[in-house]
Amino acid sequence: AVEVMESGGGSVQAGGSLRLTCVASGLTYPRYGMGWFRRVGRQEREGLATIESDGSAVYADSVKGRFTISLDDTRKILYLQMQNLKLEDTAMYYCAAGLGAGWAHAALQSGIGFTSWGRGTQVTVSS
Repeated sequence: AVEVMESGGGSVQAGGSLRLTCVASGLTYPRYGMGWFRRVGRQEREGLATIESDGSAVYADSVKGRFTISLDDTRKILYLQMQNLKLEDTAMYYCAAGLGAGWAHAALQSGIGFTSWGRGTQVTVSS
């Protein structure tokens, strides 16, 4: 089974930066998709960025230009570099993974197809 685990969250002042890391284990299939999502309390989960094993990536408008998703395919480590953080970026951030190719970007909003989810890492942005 594929398992993912996030790290790198913390507290940062508005305008600052953080890098989240997600380590995937058991991901032996060569084609797969991974993504970053976030949730504030009981609000609806928000898709931030997805990346496929071929390196292609898409972003939500809310983070485009500020967040960068990247993937170390060899080590199966996913990153989310977050810059110019805003108060509204405060949330629990989740990493997710799913097998196969050609579906992850379409699942940015729904999350459908991502079968492995981490427990999350909290990001708190203060003024």
